[in-house]
Amino acid sequence: MKKQSLIAQVTDQLRAEIAAGRWSVGDRIPTEPELCEMTGTARNTVREAVQSLVHAGLLERRQGSGTYVIATDEQEVLLGEYFSAARRRDLMELREALDVTAAVLAARRRDDADVASLRELLDRRNRLWRREGVDDPAERSELISADLAVHRAIVVASHNQVYLAFYDSLLPALRAFVDESGVGPDGSYEAGHTDLVSAVIAGDDAAAGEAARRLLRCLAAHPAAG
Repeated sequence: MKKQSLIAQVTDQLRAEIAAGRWSVGDRIPTEPELCEMTGTARNTVREAVQSLVHAGLLERRQGSGTYVIATDEQEVLLGEYFSAARRRDLMELREALDVTAAVLAARRRDDADVASLRELLDRRNRLWRREGVDDPAERSELISADLAVHRAIVVASHNQVYLAFYDSLLPALRAFVDESGVGPDGSYEAGHTDLVSAVIAGDDAAAGEAARRLLRCLAAHPAAG
């Protein structure tokens, strides 16, 4: 009983850290030894607590990479499950509405930190997506994460917290959507992603909105893209 109580306490502590934004969606949480030091508990306790949050849908283990935050609360998980069951057309129409508006707002509101982040994430995303024949699940997951990180960074740059919270609830569905398709050069649309980020960085809201719309329509027409 004491052990279960301790696991529950650590689970609640980690859940609170996620809810407070210590680890954002897409972030890798600390390693087990680091979590042991942080919580003052044994490795088995930490492992059980993390597994509990994996079952709850807040965390995801990625073989050879670590454990990542995929949602910030259980309500977000439920909403994500709803989106995951949505039709492809419905999801893409919703994503277009969100991404285009976010791109326009990001071009108007991005700051120096946003610009630096977008440049770094775009460079990493494009480099990864040039790989041919990506079959390894861990590598595939890495490419998908890099792609979604660029799109999410644009929403972050909009500096609209409601948009960001809603977009984060879409991420599990978007990840599953991309995971069912191919990744790599054929579905990369590198030029489209580069045009979008460049317009946001340049502060050209009209060009950013059009670039987002053009890119998403290409992605919708090509099921092997992310």
